[in-house]
Amino acid sequence: MNPNRTRRSALKALGSAALLAASVTLPSATAAVADERKSRPSVVLDWYDTTAATISAAGAATQITNSRTWAISWLAAARATREVPPGVDRSDFQDAALASAVHDSLVALVRSRTQELDAALRTTLDRVPDGPAKTKGAAAGARQARLLLASRAGDGLDPASVDAPFTVPPAAPGVWRPTPPAYAPAAQYGNRIARPFLLVSPEQYRLPAPPALDSVRYRADLAEVRAYGAVNSTVRTQRQTETATFWYGSSLTLYTEPLRVALARAPHSTAGQARLVALFHVAVVDTQIATSDSKYAYLRWRPVTAIRTGAIDPDPEWTPLHITPAHPDYPSGHNTYAGAAETILTALIGPRTAPFELTSPTAPGVTRTYTAWRQLSRDNVNARVYSGIHTRSADEAGLVLGRRVAAHTLRNAARLFDTP
Repeated sequence: MNPNRTRRSALKALGSAALLAASVTLPSATAAVADERKSRPSVVLDWYDTTAATISAAGAATQITNSRTWAISWLAAARATREVPPGVDRSDFQDAALASAVHDSLVALVRSRTQELDAALRTTLDRVPDGPAKTKGAAAGARQARLLLASRAGDGLDPASVDAPFTVPPAAPGVWRPTPPAYAPAAQYGNRIARPFLLVSPEQYRLPAPPALDSVRYRADLAEVRAYGAVNSTVRTQRQTETATFWYGSSLTLYTEPLRVALARAPHSTAGQARLVALFHVAVVDTQIATSDSKYAYLRWRPVTAIRTGAIDPDPEWTPLHITPAHPDYPSGHNTYAGAAETILTALIGPRTAPFELTSPTAPGVTRTYTAWRQLSRDNVNARVYSGIHTRSADEAGLVLGRRVAAHTLRNAARLFDTP
């Protein structure tokens, strides 16, 4: 379906109204318009929620593909709202531009949700007064979505490219191999050959090698996972088990609410809020690309393989609390994501916020309260050890990598928002 069709329908009656707009507005009318704008729902939050619902209902099977959808949609919105033409109302222009940009991007990337997205666009545009601000804003959003979608075509972040085949090397100490119980093929190998948004190359921030197998650090790491990460651990507390289960799900899902909290509390304009969402998701896309680069550069085996087959007191029956994902240990992808998220939110919102509650689809009935972005990172580090699926070295290295890539995103942000 042509994504411009709904916009043409929604804006059908705008042209003549714009031309007939009065050049002088009475004070009472001005006050009424101002009150109406204040009472309008937040277009930014509406479309944030629409984006989240769209991806939740019909997103791709690969997390980075869904992160890409967020990044494209909201980068288009940030570009479209950045500059307001002279002579039009800023709020009306930006509301129409943001809705149009996100709508068109999502329709192109998640076609099965076109009907719902069209309805959301009509709702937003019906709230914006007819006139040149609305017309020009909608056109600006459409243009930026179209240009951005074209510029990202063939970037290697579609599901088939992300999960490109990987040839597992012969079994050897320290080298990754498929893990029980499914012994599934390697996942996310293709990320490391995808095209980033801002990184010069996927290996730009490649981590140093993980601790040597015979090092004191690695032996301590493995002993910790063996004790605390076992399915039948006698030392892991109930709270630690809860932490592992809470943070076991998709990072994209788990960070959707913290980012929304930040967005709702951000003292920014519409353009500034769109920029926050765009920077967040550009950073996490590039971080996931860099993560796979380091993972497949070092191919460090997972704790379950090391504990079951390693030379240090092997235990062939050892089983982790949670099923091990099908890719190498070093670094932890959950923690690269956490490090990137923490860096963007700290830079744009500040390190702390008023308390907010967070739930998790993998821990029904559990609610956690946070007051600082770093607390989410801390829990991610511990969770992967308590799950038995990562060493602490892999977790801590993940935070470092995510923070470096996010810092690179912030340093080079101007390149993202230059509008053609």
